[in-house]
Amino acid sequence: MGAGISLSTSNKCDYDDGKPGLGDIPESCISRLLMNLDPPEICQLARVNRAFHRASSADFVWESKLPQTYKFLAKKVFAQHNIIASMTKKDIYTKLCLPNRFDAGTKEVWLDKWSGQICLFMSSKSFNITGIDDRRYWNYIPTEESRFKSVAYLQQMWWVEVVGELEFEFPVGSYTLFFRLQLGMASKRKGRRVCNVDQVHGWDIKPVRFQLSTSHGHLSHSESYLTSPGEWIHYRVGDFIVDRPNKPTKLKFSLAQIDCTHTKGGLCIDGAIICPTQFSHKIILF
Repeated sequence: MGAGISLSTSNKCDYDDGKPGLGDIPESCISRLLMNLDPPEICQLARVNRAFHRASSADFVWESKLPQTYKFLAKKVFAQHNIIASMTKKDIYTKLCLPNRFDAGTKEVWLDKWSGQICLFMSSKSFNITGIDDRRYWNYIPTEESRFKSVAYLQQMWWVEVVGELEFEFPVGSYTLFFRLQLGMASKRKGRRVCNVDQVHGWDIKPVRFQLSTSHGHLSHSESYLTSPGEWIHYRVGDFIVDRPNKPTKLKFSLAQIDCTHTKGGLCIDGAIICPTQFSHKIILF
């Protein structure tokens, strides 16, 4: 969903035949027009001629595409906190559309290049996982199937509880949080993906309970049986609404299966995804 934005400097429609053309339109008018378009469309029109190219770089055009909280976001992800003062708004937008890590590399955030909305991924290493330091129960295993190249793998345990926390300035809007989970351990064998499900057990007896709360008083919970061994599944934890601009929102979310009448095992935890609710149907792209 996030990607850099390129801008060609080719000029296709600069005419000099004495007749009025696109190059005669005032740049201020062009910039106002471009404000009504999506960022990739702006970059395409920047190739029309020199006037469009200059107008497409106007700071007020790109500031209108940046989220309300872009200064907070830039401070989070840019190594030099004062660097945004010397950057154009287009450069800031382009940089923020790339995946940017923060909090010691355990979280990743980017802007959707079409809408400028924030998407965020938290790795399993950012969670508080009960028993994670005991290698009899949990291990971190390397994998190319995670954007962080590592997932938490549960071998066997009676009490399974995973808690995540985040404090972040989200723009006003509605958001949804998912856990990305898989039953079984995937690997490559002779160039083909295989998934070992020998240790998968206990998830069909009782459902996993998901919970989400925010500092603004929102609370949601749901339950789901974990299914489809060998496939990465996005389990919806809940939705939350941000209605206070430029104010941090504290999130606490969890998954738990703490029925100690049986053990559970064979679970891979990649992380958690937060995206605008309107993107929920595209969650597999994350």
